[in-house]
Amino acid sequence: MHIETKVRSVLKAFSWRFLATFTTAAIVYLFFGRLDLAAAVGVVESASKIFLYFFHERVWNRISWGRREVTPFVLWFTGLPLSGKTTIADKVYEGLRAMGLKVERLDSRQVRSLFPKAGFTREERLTHLGRVAFLCSMLEKNGVSVVASFISPYKEARDFARKICRNYVEVYVKASLETCMKRDYKGLYEKALKGEIPNFTGVSDPYEEPESPEIVLDTESISPDEAKEIVLNYVKNHFLK
Repeated sequence: MHIETKVRSVLKAFSWRFLATFTTAAIVYLFFGRLDLAAAVGVVESASKIFLYFFHERVWNRISWGRREVTPFVLWFTGLPLSGKTTIADKVYEGLRAMGLKVERLDSRQVRSLFPKAGFTREERLTHLGRVAFLCSMLEKNGVSVVASFISPYKEARDFARKICRNYVEVYVKASLETCMKRDYKGLYEKALKGEIPNFTGVSDPYEEPESPEIVLDTESISPDEAKEIVLNYVKNHFLK
């Protein structure tokens, strides 16, 4: 959250009054043709109103009416590989930014680059997702909302994130394994079926479907834009007062 400093208010007051005084003096001169009168009116008006403007600004800074309170939150997108998590989460992130919210985007690709030695066994994934959940909770505590998209296949990892985040919203991006395989333009599922990619979620590693997520997005029946609007409406109804 940003607040207006006194120095900034003073500079704004001077810049505004300079423009307003010049305009007033010009109008007086045009009507009366007297430069001395125009200058006198400009000086008196400037000296009085610059202080009125400053105090007017400071008073309004103390009034909470009309301000929108934003409660920081964590949107945790989970689902099978190629279910549509990243696409929808990206759209939601841009939508939240367009609303003027302080928000950060965390995705499995970028976060794993920070921890290149993090593996894909159950234990390694739980450790990695624990780090992610902790990072989300720190951002949230500092007034920054988070849009996170991770396969996060284990209920244990998601429960840990829910526990340490104050306003955790689980978004289950739902799609059948067959649908995800049809969307696999990279051929990852095919490689996993051949045994070339070990511990691949949905093939050689289980995906524990969320039991009671706050939001379910069935990407077999809705478009990414429709899914985005569902999530944004949830945020508006629950966190924007």
